[in-house]
Amino acid sequence: MNNDYVHGYNPRENIRLQDQASTLVELLHSDTSYSEGSQVLEAGCGVGAQTITLARNSQKAYITSIDISEASVAQAKKRVASEGYSNVRFQQGDIFNLPFKPESFDHIFVCFVLEHLARPVEALNCLEKLLKVGGTITVIEGDHGSTYFHPDSEAAHKAIQCQVELQKRADGNANIGRELYPLLKAVGFSSICVSPRMVYVDSSKPLLVEGFTKNTFTAMIEGVRKSSIEAGLIDEKTFDEGIKALYRTTEEDGVFCYTFFKAMATKS
Repeated sequence: MNNDYVHGYNPRENIRLQDQASTLVELLHSDTSYSEGSQVLEAGCGVGAQTITLARNSQKAYITSIDISEASVAQAKKRVASEGYSNVRFQQGDIFNLPFKPESFDHIFVCFVLEHLARPVEALNCLEKLLKVGGTITVIEGDHGSTYFHPDSEAAHKAIQCQVELQKRADGNANIGRELYPLLKAVGFSSICVSPRMVYVDSSKPLLVEGFTKNTFTAMIEGVRKSSIEAGLIDEKTFDEGIKALYRTTEEDGVFCYTFFKAMATKS
């Protein structure tokens, strides 16, 4: 697994991930819950931003959350404990080499992980082996190519494309959301159902203006400013104009749209 996380491991990124998770709970997770006694693997838990919702929605399930980053696992464990949930156990682990017996889990949950992997099909193959026959996998990913907004801005699109290119250079894919169906199909999953989850934001939705447009998406693009300029992908003036334009979409007459894709499938 590529450990070169394009967004960086830092306090600002941790806050951004938590803002993203709390803002999108209803949109992404309203239909995610697991039955009493079921064994659930969360592959790539990061700092626990999604783990909190898993623990809350499935309080009688047994959740095992893993991540390749020891520091992230420590933060996730602390975060879940602070919320009072005791149905999650954490451990450091690499998706490509997990220490579990075949068919150990009833369900697998993967959120915002495949976008960072050079070999997503291989990762899904590794996870599929850990899933019981008849068990389910849930995968959620974004797609930066789905971003559009008003007022439109060429500079903003160029700044966003910098993040896409940097992720590509780190062997990831910021546009992987649109590929979930063929990826799961390639691994042999059945009953694959992919649903687009659009985030639509205008000034009548102040919580989304703050929580998503400003604190999640624009903060993410702002976070790659230095890397983008140093890589020669863009000049400082254009990048800064792009960020200004993204903030412009949060004003009274602005609109911002982005689509996540949620896939659910079964192991035959």
